[in-house]
Amino acid sequence: MARKKLDEIRPEDDASARRTPMREFSRSLPMSLLRAREAVMRQFRPSLRNHGLTEQQWRILRALTAVDEIEVTELARMAFLLGPSLSRILRDLEARALIERKAAENDARRAVVSISAKGLKLIEAVAPTSEVIYAAITKRYGVRKLAELQEMLGALEASLAGMGAADDAEVAAEE
Repeated sequence: MARKKLDEIRPEDDASARRTPMREFSRSLPMSLLRAREAVMRQFRPSLRNHGLTEQQWRILRALTAVDEIEVTELARMAFLLGPSLSRILRDLEARALIERKAAENDARRAVVSISAKGLKLIEAVAPTSEVIYAAITKRYGVRKLAELQEMLGALEASLAGMGAADDAEVAAEE
């Protein structure tokens, strides 16, 4: 069945769209999570911009503070970035001397990256503002509620970890 363009939808079609056997768009879990993420990131973006960083660059630098060095493919998984995006970000960070890249010891075709001393200094420069923002979010939302939210999000992630396409079809049939 061909999809209609937005300007081809008639008022009578609009009513039938509301009867679609799906939850309301704004109440879908992915949209709720995206709205919450946007609300949080809106607090951090000005600070990141003041330090010449994008959200993705910051995510990479923060991830690199948790390890001595890491293979690029593992870093992509850890930071939830696609390979091509990560390659561009790493190139930019390397050009700014914020990271160091070298060939993996066991496979010269693979690269490992680590945060440089300059990258650590940048983290140290951003950290105080970041912590002030976290404190403001915590004060506004509540210590207990924030801890519960993080626990619930972790539990949600863990419960969905092994879910595959077959599970998706089963859940859809049950709803």
